[in-house]
Amino acid sequence: MEFITREEKDRIEQKLKDLKSRRSVISQRIAEARALGDLKENADYHAAREEQGLDEAEIRRLEHRLKVAKVADDISLPGDMVFLGSVVRLKDMETKSEDIYKLVGESSGQFDTDEIEITMGSPMGEALFKARVGDTVKVDLPRGIKRYEIVEIK
Repeated sequence: MEFITREEKDRIEQKLKDLKSRRSVISQRIAEARALGDLKENADYHAAREEQGLDEAEIRRLEHRLKVAKVADDISLPGDMVFLGSVVRLKDMETKSEDIYKLVGESSGQFDTDEIEITMGSPMGEALFKARVGDTVKVDLPRGIKRYEIVEIK
């Protein structure tokens, strides 16, 4: 079972709605390109068909994800435990600098937020999952092992 935040669920549902609304536009492009004749060398036709295939695959993936995912916000957890959707202030034990991280199921791709998104499957996400305030976690990163103290869960 995959856990997602309410925000991620809303984002997935919106993306699914957008993709489904594009179906008629792509079908129209295919029909127009087909009307031009000779499909073997018709780049517009092949591009539209490829786009249609990619969109349909993404629709199936998102529908499946929504079907099997559980919204983490609906689960009652201790307030001092890091879980999906938690916003955590971490202190680097080496440099003593502090940063704010948000544990997510899938990155939103937005880099203008106050938090640094980390996914559940990343080394830091795995280290933080179910840790508590005051714990020190060891993260095996490509550039070496780093230690962080969980200062606060917002």
